[in-house]
Amino acid sequence: MKKLVYRFCQGRTDGSAKMKDILGGKGANLAEMTRLGMPVPPGFTIATTVCVYYMKHHRLPPGLKTQVSNGIAFLEKATGKKFGDPEKPLLLSVRSGARASMPGMMDTVLNLGLNDITVEGLARLTKNRRFALDAYRRLLEMFGDVVLKTGRENFEAIIHREQGTAPMPMDEETLSRVITAFKLVIRQSTGADFPQDPYEQLWRAIIAVLESWNNPRAQEYRKLYSIPDDWGTAVNIQAMVFGNASEDSATGVAFTRDPATGEKKVYGEYLTNAQGEDIVAGIRTPLPVSSLAQTQPRIYQQLTKLLNRLERHYRDMMDVEWTLEKGKLWILQCRSGKRTPTAAVKIAVDMAKERLISRQDAILRIEPETVGVLLHKTIVPGVKYQAVAKGIAASPGAAAGEIVLSASRARELAEQGKEVILVRHQTSADDVAGMAKAEGILTSAGGTTSHAAVVARGMGKPAVVGCGALQIDYEKGTVRIDSHELKEGDIITIDGSTGAVIIGTVPMQQPQLSEEFNTLLSWADKMSRLRVRANADTPEDAARARQFGAQGIGLCRTEHMFFAPDRVGVMQEMILAADALGRKQALDRLLPMQREDFVRIFRVMDGFPVTIRTLDPPLHEFLPKDPARIAQLADRLGIAVEQIQEKIRLLEEQNPMLGFRGCRLGIIHPEITAMQARAIFEAASQVKGEGCRVHPEIMIPLVSDAEELARQRRLIEETAAQVFAETGLPVEFSVGTMIEVPRAALLAQEIARVADFFSFGTNDLTQLTFAFSRDDYGKFFNEYQRLNIMKENPFDTLDQKGVGTLLKIAVQNGRKANPRLKVGICGEHGGDPATIQFCHKIGLDYVSCSPFRVPVARLVAAQSAISKGSKLPRSGSV
Repeated sequence: MKKLVYRFCQGRTDGSAKMKDILGGKGANLAEMTRLGMPVPPGFTIATTVCVYYMKHHRLPPGLKTQVSNGIAFLEKATGKKFGDPEKPLLLSVRSGARASMPGMMDTVLNLGLNDITVEGLARLTKNRRFALDAYRRLLEMFGDVVLKTGRENFEAIIHREQGTAPMPMDEETLSRVITAFKLVIRQSTGADFPQDPYEQLWRAIIAVLESWNNPRAQEYRKLYSIPDDWGTAVNIQAMVFGNASEDSATGVAFTRDPATGEKKVYGEYLTNAQGEDIVAGIRTPLPVSSLAQTQPRIYQQLTKLLNRLERHYRDMMDVEWTLEKGKLWILQCRSGKRTPTAAVKIAVDMAKERLISRQDAILRIEPETVGVLLHKTIVPGVKYQAVAKGIAASPGAAAGEIVLSASRARELAEQGKEVILVRHQTSADDVAGMAKAEGILTSAGGTTSHAAVVARGMGKPAVVGCGALQIDYEKGTVRIDSHELKEGDIITIDGSTGAVIIGTVPMQQPQLSEEFNTLLSWADKMSRLRVRANADTPEDAARARQFGAQGIGLCRTEHMFFAPDRVGVMQEMILAADALGRKQALDRLLPMQREDFVRIFRVMDGFPVTIRTLDPPLHEFLPKDPARIAQLADRLGIAVEQIQEKIRLLEEQNPMLGFRGCRLGIIHPEITAMQARAIFEAASQVKGEGCRVHPEIMIPLVSDAEELARQRRLIEETAAQVFAETGLPVEFSVGTMIEVPRAALLAQEIARVADFFSFGTNDLTQLTFAFSRDDYGKFFNEYQRLNIMKENPFDTLDQKGVGTLLKIAVQNGRKANPRLKVGICGEHGGDPATIQFCHKIGLDYVSCSPFRVPVARLVAAQSAISKGSKLPRSGSV
């Protein structure tokens, strides 16, 4: 019989940390901790293969019931208790556990095995009837919600009616009434009584946990974090231990380092006389775990020793759930802890310096996408503002936006391009999709280990939680903060580093990269083969790119200079000129402007290559469209409105992106290319004379034939000879092309004979290969994804199967003709981690991306080199 159940107990453990695929992350770590001799409650894990089988066949696999029954017998022997026994009842927890951490996304049932008879046995065994009744109450609520699908609202209404807002625990009489009322809710909701048979409870709970793999929130989470749908979840069944058994009992969560800052210290919270779900629910204010050092020093010492051992063993910052039952410490779960991007970098670098991990490991542990979060804004230091409330600083960074009170509204407004702050009493797993779209999260309940805090840190979103002054009226759509009443749509700012809540906006600044972050990237640069450049069109962009470590400019779009307010008018004169002489006069006026731009860029990029693309867009884009602006232009130039309208009509094209633009403009109007080349070479000569090193690379766009590039190259070289003769300061330069037309990729061997470099313009190459209009494809693409025709948006991450094949053809054939050919990528894909890894694999020399993506690209370039082109490991930490 195939093994489906894996046991763990002191003296016998079937699994280990290496078996995550079979046991899930939770089950593998439970087995590993047991192997290490940790105080783990005994249990067994039902393999993920059972979930896969169940999802496919809608039934449990043969042999499972026998193996589970044997597992129960194993637990009975280990604990000295018996499942369903009226005197010494064994109670169980039934928890999910996928191989990737999915906190709160799937379901759990606790206290399983209680019924009207065993609850009395538990009362006698523990000599605490109130505790036994409370455990039964918890089972009824959780089983009703998770297994019987009753929802929690009616249960919560009963508790509110019986307990009110008093924080004191319910007495025996109140609990008895609540239990009776809970049973009635179950009967009315399902038409049947709560099952008294413990084995029926067990099997129904197992099936509920398996089915929770495909609940909406779990599916949304998997989509968000690219977790495969066919992995399935394990089911972990353990003997219950109770943090709510007495006043010397407790439950808590501890991290081996601070998950917000990365500081090396034990961090976390706990509640006395409570179960684990009480912390997550934010029902009571938890205490810092450090306070145990004063109240229970022996337990604190034991806990810290176990935490340190786990960190050394796993070589990572660990998130550990623990329970204290009547003075005995139990470890319930450990996993790689969720952390902010700032903390992730600090922990990785610190651990490398502590020799817990290698520098390569440190680089591989950072999730590329979270690096970009380090570049988020913070409130400008010294700025005066009035905080109307203060909560718990749960996830650093500052954010401003419109108040929204639901996850669905957050998604809706964010997709309209609006910035929003999701404001909730507390978040749940159902809010994850909205949290992903919000700029930040604000809650009135919870602590630093609440759902909102943990998820926000994992997403790199600023979050303030446990803001007691915050009152929310969901029906009216209003929020009261102290004496201020706000409504949905009002603007607030939150500071996840201080906990401040501010009405309106506050001046913010771009972040400063930490010493650890710069250290990590310096390590990355030494390990990378692939260089990283930036797309930068202005001196300011270039300076920012260098600040982020760019090793050159891979795309400088000269048309962006022409669109500047002081230049677009001269550009319009050039377009509207009656003859070549008129065009040259206008271009002569543009020349010094463009030259000065290049001078400033060359100075900033001292010693690094600068790839400058000649004019690319169709000329009609520079001319006004509405009648009022056409009239203003006619008046300024002293020509008839009809003359401008006629020129616009002549330039009008059915499909301008495939029309008179790019190299075609330079070939038909060579004076445009000549002016740009002169501006580049005059700037380069000037900067060289100042003592700066300069490496201009001139890139001709939209080439589809070698002759197009050859003609433009001759013109550029002639212009260079003229300028260098005039200045006496020649500079080395190169001429290449942007490969953005499929024909150019296919004819790369011919084009490479007249090119010094290729740079893939994957925006247009993707558009032309798919025949998708970048402006219009959204009308159908969401449905394509829903139908699973396409999983990834090809404009976000490179289509390796189709467009990638063109890249490989161009690289291989281009280098056959020109072994010294330099090849890069400058489309928006240049900052996408999967694309960067592909570029490394096919032998590109560099990638170029927006300045704010440069740190991400530097990291991924190193990860690609370390992993030797294999799929990069995904971090479970960030």
